[in-house]
Amino acid sequence: MTTLTPPATPSDLRMLAIDTWYATYEDVALRKECPSTYHETLLRQADEMDRQKLVEWKEWRDLRVLADEAFLVAVAGGDYRGGSTCSPPRQDLYSDNVDALG
Repeated sequence: MTTLTPPATPSDLRMLAIDTWYATYEDVALRKECPSTYHETLLRQADEMDRQKLVEWKEWRDLRVLADEAFLVAVAGGDYRGGSTCSPPRQDLYSDNVDALG
């Protein structure tokens, strides 16, 4: 039997997109293997969230800045010196628009 799932709300899509972006951001294996692919993927995901209006301009910019910073750490060998210095400030992106999500 096939069950029908209710359509995803904009809030659900937003959270899924941000979770997907952070899953990529935290993918140390990809970051180590190919920093440029890692960086391009993060930028593409952020741009797509902006295109679909899932994030505000400031959030889009913050995601791109995080991607740029993570890329610089990766190409400098930060993942090979006792761990990455990239720690995502997830709470900041989620808390900025909690009231706006309803």
